[in-house]
Amino acid sequence: MTLTAPAFPRIRFAQGLLALGAAAAFALAASQAAASPRVTDPRPDGRAERSITEWLTRMHEASRQRNYVGTFVVMSSSGQMSSARIWHACDGQRQVERVESLSGAPRSTFRRDDEVLTFLPESKTVRSERRESLGLFPEIKPDETGIPEVYTARRVGSDRVAGFDADIVQVLPRDALRFGYRIWSEKKSGLVVKMQTLDESGKVLEQAAFSELQLDAPVRMDKLKQMMAVPDGWRVEKAEAVKTTAAAEGWALSRPVAGFRPQSCYKRPAEGVLQWIFSDGLASVSLFVEEYDARRHQQEGVFASGATHTLTRRLQDWWVTAVGEVPMQTLKAFALGLERRK
Repeated sequence: MTLTAPAFPRIRFAQGLLALGAAAAFALAASQAAASPRVTDPRPDGRAERSITEWLTRMHEASRQRNYVGTFVVMSSSGQMSSARIWHACDGQRQVERVESLSGAPRSTFRRDDEVLTFLPESKTVRSERRESLGLFPEIKPDETGIPEVYTARRVGSDRVAGFDADIVQVLPRDALRFGYRIWSEKKSGLVVKMQTLDESGKVLEQAAFSELQLDAPVRMDKLKQMMAVPDGWRVEKAEAVKTTAAAEGWALSRPVAGFRPQSCYKRPAEGVLQWIFSDGLASVSLFVEEYDARRHQQEGVFASGATHTLTRRLQDWWVTAVGEVPMQTLKAFALGLERRK
């Protein structure tokens, strides 16, 4: 089974270029070694504090409205570090993006709206797929009713990142089913330039930030589109995913997990895998279900890499894998609540 990265609150760098495609971001890594931010009075000018929906909407819209070029670095508590170069062009409606890995195996990933191409030069292979989620940094979908129910946010200070003045916004969960975040939002545009994922004690599990950034860079959409042409002699692999519903495939949750709502469900006939995706507006969880195979599925267990947790278990004649950047207890709630209805 190939795990497709869950739709996530940001371009995630987890296990090879995570999200632009089936796996677009980098090996997570962590860092409590980040420089301490300058903490100031939350709103020294006397203006009213923004709500969490206002903060996240501002960040999301900045990703849709601004062209930029930058070097993005991800660090995790395991001591790993990865980086990539990003070119992002948009016109408010259409989005084109190129991500070039600077560490690990060479790869270039292009996204044009929902079309994603990943170029692997060592094997002269292009992986092609379509994703409904755009993969903006952060990939936040503000929900005026959902997010405020499970998170709070307030400005806690200011800092400079990659040469830009930024507001520091603390996003805290209202329960133990999700992590907290510390987000650096560029003051003028709102673009997220740095983000940390925090556990319940405030420890940094993962940090992602621009080390260098050009805002409003002269990035041309047509030039990026031209670069998506497949070179002669390269092989194209298409990831066939059929949109479906969990109910149609015979699956349901016996009890909902607070704050998380089903987003989409796909099956990959060639692999025999079903993927059911949930989100609370910031964090997401994917449930992968396939037929149990004793030769491949030998041990149930839990695994952690930075903020990403994974749980595997056998359910009758099925093998379930739950993946998400959430506490392990949240994955357990999903995995134990999943049941076969037919």
